[in-house]
Amino acid sequence: MDLDDVRRTASEMLSKLSRVVVGYREEQRLLIASMLAGGHVLLEGVPGIAKTTMVKALGRLMGLTEDYVEIGGVRYKGFSRIQFTPDLLPSDITGSLIFNPSTRSFEPRLGPIFAYIVLADEINRAVPRTQSALLEAMQERQVTIGDSTYPLEDRGRGKFFMVIATQNPVEQEGTYPLPEAQLDRFLMRIIMEYPEGLEDEKNVFRLHLGRLSEPYEELESIVEPGWLIEAQRTVAGGVDVGEDILDYVTRLVRTTRPTIFKPAARFFELGASPRAGISLIRASQAYAAIRGSGSVEKQDVDAVLFPVLNHRLIPNMDRVIEAEEEDRFHARVRVIREGLKLIVDQVSA
Repeated sequence: MDLDDVRRTASEMLSKLSRVVVGYREEQRLLIASMLAGGHVLLEGVPGIAKTTMVKALGRLMGLTEDYVEIGGVRYKGFSRIQFTPDLLPSDITGSLIFNPSTRSFEPRLGPIFAYIVLADEINRAVPRTQSALLEAMQERQVTIGDSTYPLEDRGRGKFFMVIATQNPVEQEGTYPLPEAQLDRFLMRIIMEYPEGLEDEKNVFRLHLGRLSEPYEELESIVEPGWLIEAQRTVAGGVDVGEDILDYVTRLVRTTRPTIFKPAARFFELGASPRAGISLIRASQAYAAIRGSGSVEKQDVDAVLFPVLNHRLIPNMDRVIEAEEEDRFHARVRVIREGLKLIVDQVSA
């Protein structure tokens, strides 16, 4: 596989996604870039704007269904959806030991996290200990049940593991916001707003006219799941990161820290970590590959800068309170955007 193969397949995915999800072209591109970079994604937006639909459509294009596949003695689903609620327990996600009366012994029953793509719907509605069970698996890519540890990823056999979580940022009653340290395990937080224009919204309605089923159910797979493993290797090893880009990313990350660049304190209480810089490079490589480029350019870094850093920066709350927005969430987003614009201007000067 070469970069041209990656570009062609990504382009075909974008084309087919646009048939079932109206608008959100850049959000779809970022989702595919995250997948190529081997990262998890947090989709944030109000209900009813096609977050779940977009994830399910992507799963179908990858040839992932709810059928089981056995790899190394472990059964995995292609696609698994977990609806997070306050009464959800960690064992409801990872699995548990079940007593078998016939053998008089405990046997593992694996949970829905054993899948290629796991859709964690409304992740902020689960209590923190349940969130931690999922997020630990995201970091380690393995689950321990009893005395045994089970892999969630087996790259040698074409098995990848990706979590795509959704949450409603506006409704806060009965929710448990993810701490910054847990948010850091998502490669990107992609913020989805309402459809931009009148025609986009009308096209959404047209798409559903005369249908009793969801449009994504008509999609057929264009690749096998193992394709992604090869594509990730091709992107990581085939997209060059020049010294100038490495210097640009390093300066961006360091300049977000108020201890290094004092004007950043007007927007941020805490800047980006080195892990944020690593994520920024990987996401930039994937974005460049989707463009069909063999090397990362400044435009690739700028394109993924906000989705990679927006959940890793703690905004200045005084500035958030001063922001004239309808809600606290959009005020935080505005402050982070303004702060990153200052950083980019400073580094590019």
